[in-house]
Amino acid sequence: VQFVESGGGLVQPGGSLRLSCAASGFSFGSTGMRWYRQAPGKERELVADISFGGGHITYADAAKGRFTISRDNWKSTVYLQMNSLKLEDTAVYYCNSVPPNNWGRGTQVTVSS
Repeated sequence: VQFVESGGGLVQPGGSLRLSCAASGFSFGSTGMRWYRQAPGKERELVADISFGGGHITYADAAKGRFTISRDNWKSTVYLQMNSLKLEDTAVYYCNSVPPNNWGRGTQVTVSS
């Protein structure tokens, strides 16, 4: 099982980023997926969750109204569109399956003016 996250970077407050996570080694189309993040000095936290078919989605309170999770089962890829980014969104972002498996390297998101 492998997850390869990409799309992070440095962005100003109020900006947007689209993260991607390419998954392999399991039946992606039959598996729920989640995005997590870990800020410096803090525990990893759940950001968003999407069911295997995409019909059921939940967000952490910090992500509601600003982030959108989606998936493309043909490409075995899950996405996180992040808008109106805030300083406190700075973290390493990871994806994983439900239940979780090996962790990828994540992608760094830095929100700074």
